[in-house]
Amino acid sequence: MNKIRIVDVRLGKEELGNITDAVKSGWISSKGKYIELFEKEFSSYIGMKYGVSSSNGTTALHLALAAVGVKDGDEVVIPTLTNIANANTVHYTGAKPVFADSTSDHWCIDPEELDRLITKRTKAIVVVHLYGHPCDMDRIVKIAEERDLYLIEDAAEAHGAEYKGRKVGTFGNISCFSFYGNKIVTTGEGGMCLTNNAELAEKMQVLRNQGTKLKESHGNKYWTDVIGFNYRMTNLQAAIGAAQIKKIKQIVVQKRKMASHYNAFLDGIDGVVTQPEMPWAKNVYWYYSILIDKSKRNRLMDQLKRKGIETRPFFYPLHMLPMYKSSRSLPVAQDLSARGINLPSSPNLTKDEIKYVCDSIEQILSK
Repeated sequence: MNKIRIVDVRLGKEELGNITDAVKSGWISSKGKYIELFEKEFSSYIGMKYGVSSSNGTTALHLALAAVGVKDGDEVVIPTLTNIANANTVHYTGAKPVFADSTSDHWCIDPEELDRLITKRTKAIVVVHLYGHPCDMDRIVKIAEERDLYLIEDAAEAHGAEYKGRKVGTFGNISCFSFYGNKIVTTGEGGMCLTNNAELAEKMQVLRNQGTKLKESHGNKYWTDVIGFNYRMTNLQAAIGAAQIKKIKQIVVQKRKMASHYNAFLDGIDGVVTQPEMPWAKNVYWYYSILIDKSKRNRLMDQLKRKGIETRPFFYPLHMLPMYKSSRSLPVAQDLSARGINLPSSPNLTKDEIKYVCDSIEQILSK
């Protein structure tokens, strides 16, 4: 059996054709037809009016926070069990990240935490649809509306996931996506903010382009009156994305088929807790994830590696990292982090490869 990687990038003739076309056109930087095309096609797929592309998922998060006016002295509530970018981008604005625990049933941010953590300084809530599973959005939206807070969805890991039949990324004031090489849709690097608010969309377009206005002012295209960033996506990245978005429905179907095979093969293996899917959720299984006893986690990962099976641990809780160290205990997130393993999750994994992974897990755990 060849090495089974955590994720394989799926690129084909459509992506190559678009890249070749972009190169031949001469538009390889931040202008060209594919940028607008990708923004339009991706925002349409999710179900939002405006798409604002960016250089990566982290810059998309920073753009969103800057656009809603998060600044020095503010607080932003985020989950502790997530990628470090969620805390770093809050820090970039001068605000303070406030960490919330996870739920034990679907591993995302616990809505019960929000009321307790919100203060007069809270400006926004950022929720993360972790590993492809949606957050409990009805409760979160209600809290954000009642407390008059901005709601930002980090859907970097959840392209196409649904909450009660509605795609994630359509509930917040702004939603953010990543198109890194291991994401469901990729541009190599890249990100995008989606919104239904025309004013926020224009603000993000200006901020990503060094603060330069969309229309010339004072007769000079280089006139700016706000401090912005160089967060533009290139036409080459967008060319790949424009081909990828045509495949997203098929990829989501394959991801869910992959998960069904894992569920079947892992069923009955003592000590393995499989990835949840709540009745109200459509999980897209960015990573197929399991929980095992924390005392066995590292040994299992090491021995799977020897068998040619690549895995990843869960994110480390952000409130336990040196930069954001807190004395608070967030027990659910800490437990999930210590027990969690992400298994190979390429949409083109074969049934035999998945069985090999599961058989290997059973064999190792039985020793």
